[in-house]
Amino acid sequence: MTAGEYRRVVVLAAIWAALIFAPYWMPVFGGYTALGSRVLVLGLGAMALNFLLGFTGVLSFGHAAWFGLGAYACGLTLKFIIPSTPLGLLAGTLVGGVAGALLGALLVRRRGVYFAMVTIAFGQVFYYIAFQWSSVTGGDDGLRGFARQPLDFSLFQIDLLHSDLAFYYFVLVCFAVVVAVMALILRSPFGRTMIAIRENERRARFLGIPIELHIWIAFTLSCFFMAFAGGLYALLNNFADPRVLHYSLSGDFVIMAVMGGMRMFWGPLLGAVVFVVLQDYLSSLTVNWMSFIGVLIVLIVLFFPRGILGLIRQRRTA
Repeated sequence: MTAGEYRRVVVLAAIWAALIFAPYWMPVFGGYTALGSRVLVLGLGAMALNFLLGFTGVLSFGHAAWFGLGAYACGLTLKFIIPSTPLGLLAGTLVGGVAGALLGALLVRRRGVYFAMVTIAFGQVFYYIAFQWSSVTGGDDGLRGFARQPLDFSLFQIDLLHSDLAFYYFVLVCFAVVVAVMALILRSPFGRTMIAIRENERRARFLGIPIELHIWIAFTLSCFFMAFAGGLYALLNNFADPRVLHYSLSGDFVIMAVMGGMRMFWGPLLGAVVFVVLQDYLSSLTVNWMSFIGVLIVLIVLFFPRGILGLIRQRRTA
């Protein structure tokens, strides 16, 4: 094992150790278990967006649509169809992912700001549907009347509703599975092709790579990952409202990715940690908490364009 490989193994072990023991060390710094669950869920959403943005170079400002569809589909399944946490999560993932796949087929020929603007437009359509269709979605009051259900393994049950600790580890297992799938895809030939498209789309096209097909597949996979995160978000809050479909949440995911380091696999998770923890702390002090985060983002973009993780790596190699 080379020094670089050994260093990567150590860093990876440190990341997972911090996540596994987070419910025990977070209270020392004033945190709490539910905050850790929120970081994981939103971090997964940021990593899902970064799967498209950071590794294919395609910017979407409407990814909250698939996040929100996943949340609503999960909640509606639990409320009206079957009170099952795994099936609700599966329904949310399928609804958001399939909707993203269908609309993605209409978007893949657009690039740059045109792609971003069309994704915002589609996202706002879903937002206003959820806002106006109050008989189903609850309108501005949100979808209520559902709750995450215990995991029944016949011999024993895991209470996810009343135990924040049990739910945190449920989210962590889900997070680990999705992250492993992302890593496998990015290490595959398809993942290398995504990076080639990001680096030089024209050269990749000259090599005979079907650009639109690869972008559509990457977009679809990103939507499935995002919808899965949305389902977890509905389970986290036992609630879903139209704001989970709003483009402002898409902007938050972009901020997390940029803040942490959008061309790095773990960058968006680090960005989510900083963003969510600062949001939780500053919002308890002032209603103008977003101003402080805005200043931080400007400083990072101006002086550390590779994000916080990029700065850490730069200092380590210096």
